[in-house]
Amino acid sequence: MSRTAVALGLFDGVHLGHRAVLGAAAARQQEGLLPAAFTFQPEFAGQKGAVGFLYTAAQREEILREECGIPEVLSLSFAQVGSLSGEEFVRGILCERMNAVFVVCGEDFRFGRGAAWNADALREFGRRYGFAVQVVPAVCKDGGVISSSRIRSLLSDGRICEANALLGAPYQICGKVLHGAHLGHTIGFPTINQNFAQGQLVPHFGVYASETITAQGCFLSVTDIGVKPTVGYSGLPLAETHILDFSGDLYGQVITVRLLHFLREEQRFDSLDALRSRLSADADRCRQLSGNYHGLNT
Repeated sequence: MSRTAVALGLFDGVHLGHRAVLGAAAARQQEGLLPAAFTFQPEFAGQKGAVGFLYTAAQREEILREECGIPEVLSLSFAQVGSLSGEEFVRGILCERMNAVFVVCGEDFRFGRGAAWNADALREFGRRYGFAVQVVPAVCKDGGVISSSRIRSLLSDGRICEANALLGAPYQICGKVLHGAHLGHTIGFPTINQNFAQGQLVPHFGVYASETITAQGCFLSVTDIGVKPTVGYSGLPLAETHILDFSGDLYGQVITVRLLHFLREEQRFDSLDALRSRLSADADRCRQLSGNYHGLNT
């Protein structure tokens, strides 16, 4: 591997605090270093927090590469590195496997068996093994430190605009489009269904204004997260999205849906006509709000 500038962290959500760390590594490309990131696979994050991880490994790695300028990502399970001492991690992972000459982390970063080593220890290892270390201070916004746990709490409460402000980008759902009961087609509101990964956080049940990225472009949409109470759905919570002004078959494709604004709580309707009327009102509300969204191309 080329000589690298390595960002260290879990990077769950890749929020603004994470992006400060990642940006410090990406900036070293001007010095001829390959920007890289070391992180854990998301099932480890699920073990740490009862409400689950924010993004799957595939989502996170795409964001790291496409939005943060980090072309090289090493994501390992906790089982692969959890028993290593701090020095074993530095020597085996950073030096031998990643060829690091510059390493950057947040001020609260911990590593090694039992998380017993901190940023000061990393600096000492850097002097011993010949790599520079930069420690990035925590990033604060709206009166508090930006953290994944804070964002999880906002998403669980349906406060999507506040969560997006801390993420630095709209919260996204990315998954394969699955076949459902096709009820939406019968009432004039065809939808795509997407599951959440096992252990992943499910945002607050409700209806959201969203945008959906397809091969044909980016479209305004309405996304319901929950359990479809009107039709007696009995499965796991999922995301069900109606894409406005779109015609096409997306089944089997991996599609990204970005949540932009919370519209209302999920609710049960007494009839399909009442559901249709409400969905029409939701679509109208999305169109009214669309002028506030940046990057939407409908």
